[in-house]
Amino acid sequence: MSKDLFDESTMSFGEHLEALRTHLWKALIGLVIGVIASLAYSKPIIDMVRAPIDNALAAYGQPVEDGPSKSFWETTKAYFGEETEEPTEPPTQPEETDDAQVVSIQVDALELQRGLHEADPQHYPAPSDDAKSVMIQLAASISGLPKIIDDAQQLKPITINVQEAFFTYVKVAMISGLVLSSPWVFYQLWLFVAAGLYPHERKWVYRFLPMSLGLFLGGAAFCFFLVIPVVLEFLLSFNLWLGLLPQIRMSEWISFAVTLPLMFGISFQLPLVMLFMERISIFSADDYREKRRISTLVIAVLSMLLTPADPTSMLLMMIPLLVLYQFGIWLCGFQAPSASPYAEE
Repeated sequence: MSKDLFDESTMSFGEHLEALRTHLWKALIGLVIGVIASLAYSKPIIDMVRAPIDNALAAYGQPVEDGPSKSFWETTKAYFGEETEEPTEPPTQPEETDDAQVVSIQVDALELQRGLHEADPQHYPAPSDDAKSVMIQLAASISGLPKIIDDAQQLKPITINVQEAFFTYVKVAMISGLVLSSPWVFYQLWLFVAAGLYPHERKWVYRFLPMSLGLFLGGAAFCFFLVIPVVLEFLLSFNLWLGLLPQIRMSEWISFAVTLPLMFGISFQLPLVMLFMERISIFSADDYREKRRISTLVIAVLSMLLTPADPTSMLLMMIPLLVLYQFGIWLCGFQAPSASPYAEE
């Protein structure tokens, strides 16, 4: 006669609910502490998150000079490292333009007379000792002012309403607080879940949970440090080609810089998903091998849906996932599934 698997259960349903409430409260308290701690360091975190867009705007945010723009194919060749022939004319000094602006300024007549005397004593006498300061208004011609303003605007993201910077600060604090407190939150959830697992089930969790965490962090880091700079370089190059002024909204960039690494981290769980489906007898390692072409198509579609609408980010997600798919096949065949513990003896 087979033994009932639930004979050793010692907690009632109400006790399970009470344990769940206790662990959720502890996890929530840890989350609040993490958010409060992150509020003091949100500025350095924001600087780190906005570093890729700042670097991209510093490289591509200069105004497009007058003259014939490169064609699409010339821009594409330059992006992939193929040099295009450029005219070898010697550099010339910039010519005077008629776009100077006339502005009114107020100066101290006494200080102006003293400055003129120091510059040319022969033509401008020194002011008398009893001379008094008098403010006068003069017209001054300033050239290049629009270019200076455009350069300053292009080197940083923008906000379009008065509360956006504050909400961006709070949003970053909440996200970083969740990341900071995530070990404690997951630990509390694990204490609740582990109470209902058997030793052989806990063994699989202990074995593959670190791998899952490593794959997630590896995917997020791969995206933030390698994918995002390449994607920004590709996308912002079209602003130069079309002669457009890139203005990046800070709140949208924060969402993009958080969402895309999250998508990469989740997609990098592919080997463990394959192993799980193999362990519950939905697929086998041979099935994964035979359906490699269909799996490649599915991975391509998922890469297109989980990334922005550009071929660069799609390929940068698709290629690692194909490698991880092969790793998942190896993982399924590395250890044959053991006999089910629920099978009758």
